[in-house]
Amino acid sequence: MEPVIGLAVGQGTGPELAAVFERVLTGIADTHSVGIDLTRSERLYHSYSSLRAGAGVEQIRELTRQDADHYAEFCRTRAALGVPAVFRTAINAQSLYLVRQRLRAVKVDAITTPETSLLLVRDEAQGFYTGENTHAPGFLVRTMAFSRDITEQVIAFAVRRARQEWPDGGAERIIMAYKFHLLDGALDEWVAESAARHGVEIDLFQPDTVNRNLIEYGPRPRTMIIAGNEWADIMHVVLLDRFGSERQENRCTENVYLHPEAAGLVEYQTVHGSADDLAGKDTVNPVATVRAAAAIAERHAGCAGAVRMIERGLESLARQGVGTPDLGGRHSTTAVVEALLETFEAPPVES
Repeated sequence: MEPVIGLAVGQGTGPELAAVFERVLTGIADTHSVGIDLTRSERLYHSYSSLRAGAGVEQIRELTRQDADHYAEFCRTRAALGVPAVFRTAINAQSLYLVRQRLRAVKVDAITTPETSLLLVRDEAQGFYTGENTHAPGFLVRTMAFSRDITEQVIAFAVRRARQEWPDGGAERIIMAYKFHLLDGALDEWVAESAARHGVEIDLFQPDTVNRNLIEYGPRPRTMIIAGNEWADIMHVVLLDRFGSERQENRCTENVYLHPEAAGLVEYQTVHGSADDLAGKDTVNPVATVRAAAAIAERHAGCAGAVRMIERGLESLARQGVGTPDLGGRHSTTAVVEALLETFEAPPVES
């Protein structure tokens, strides 16, 4: 039975990047003599720019809710059918965070250098980026919740993921970056209880303390940071610049759903946004989408070596100066993808 992969598309450059994803995924599958089916959401989800085009506050709220309801149901349905992964292009952030709250999402980023390895696990299920808005004339009130249950689920996932990342002992140090002083001591207790339950030590720090220590000392080898999404969203590009030597626009990342209704489904996305100003110009950077296709092909569709094959291809293009304008090149998105596909080689046959 052929593996089935989900695909969800937002406005802006979403349709172009969805085409890139399909083209590259098919190319990888053909190279590995593997068949892969796609199940595509029938809804074209809004970007923030498309929502703002002629819409007032109430209409934006309603369209946001509709997109969130639809995408959450798409994810639940695919998970129930055994679909292991979804690729999603950028959509309106508020819709996304409503889905992540409902389905209890965490985002995972591995940032590595020859000297260190940093695993960032972002809590997307609680905090300021979740919650609901209440409007009154001249006011907007945003409410949110933290819970013992979700905190435990996030920590349990992070500990498991660290042991997968570093099979010879897990993380050497686990840090949590939350503004916990605002939570009346509750988060302190929950974290201590969870750490004892999992047999690990967890240092709970204020975000500014984490920043200071990272700047002064850097991360230890095999450091995991579990972070409130407010801090992690701001600091991600800084961590990449300081410890990863990688452009944010070139990266893909994964969101894992912890709610039982979507458990087992992994969502891959580009780190960059919808880039509505580039829509239809065939100049959007395809690198993050290409990497997402490779990760899905290797991890969920039996295409061993796909990630390394893609990385070799991207290295070859870089040496040739083939790239989109944002990378200093003069090539279209289509030209970059076609040049990349020409680098594909079938994996060696095991004797």
